[in-house]
Amino acid sequence: MAAAVATPLKFTFSSSHGSTRRLQWRNSQRSIKRPYRGVITAKVEHKPPPYSLEALEPHMSRETFEYHWGKHHRAYVDNLNKQIVGTELDTLPLEEIILATYNKGDLLPPFNNAAQVWNHEFFWESMKPGGGGQPSQAVLELIKRDFGSFEAFVTEFKAAAATQFGSGWAWLVYKANKLDVGNAVNPVPSEEHKKLVVVKSPNAINPLVYDYSVSKLYSPTRLITVFQLPLLTIDVWEHAYYLDFQNRRPDYISTFMEKLVSWDAVGLRLEAAKARAADRESKK
Repeated sequence: MAAAVATPLKFTFSSSHGSTRRLQWRNSQRSIKRPYRGVITAKVEHKPPPYSLEALEPHMSRETFEYHWGKHHRAYVDNLNKQIVGTELDTLPLEEIILATYNKGDLLPPFNNAAQVWNHEFFWESMKPGGGGQPSQAVLELIKRDFGSFEAFVTEFKAAAATQFGSGWAWLVYKANKLDVGNAVNPVPSEEHKKLVVVKSPNAINPLVYDYSVSKLYSPTRLITVFQLPLLTIDVWEHAYYLDFQNRRPDYISTFMEKLVSWDAVGLRLEAAKARAADRESKK
């Protein structure tokens, strides 16, 4: 298998999600806009990692990459393209397909494949050759503020990954709260309301969907909207580590944190998350 071509880190979130939330998954006869002749026309791609398949050795083997990226990730892409071809979804960006098919928690058929494609692309970019160590000063300061110390953060992240029952993911996310109070000057979140948190999610679920579903908390006097933008993830599905670590998930998690994590990617994602939060506030 040829070495992957390095590509710039991409971290985008679409703000125009209202129309996609109204998409409905129809039966195959009603959803097809043109005759299906066995040709996949959707454009979701099987993107390579931003480094060669052996670049993370000895901490993650080429054999694992050929199995995980070459088979599992590819299968998610192929299955998603088959599911959305000829439907209203096949012209949407991947993030909008995820939001539309999450369907307020009532998952539509393409959701798992769409979310797994996104999750895996995000996971590959969460690692780099020669990774590990400590983050940049800007990220480190937030980690110390929100977790008490870098060591406390690492302990909490490892625990989330290790205790995710069955298949799933652990995430470091940037959470921003928006507080709207009726008949008052519209307050915006202070920096203390914007914080880093560790979360875990089952199966294909990722933090992209939290902003559009369970994060709205109502009371008689106020509306708090919480949205969480992912900065880092680790895949704890068994196929992510079995060839290298057998059933030793904690060893895999420790290796990820100490030898593989890309703090450069986390720093770039944090800046993008802050910009996304500021843009959201400006439109309220």
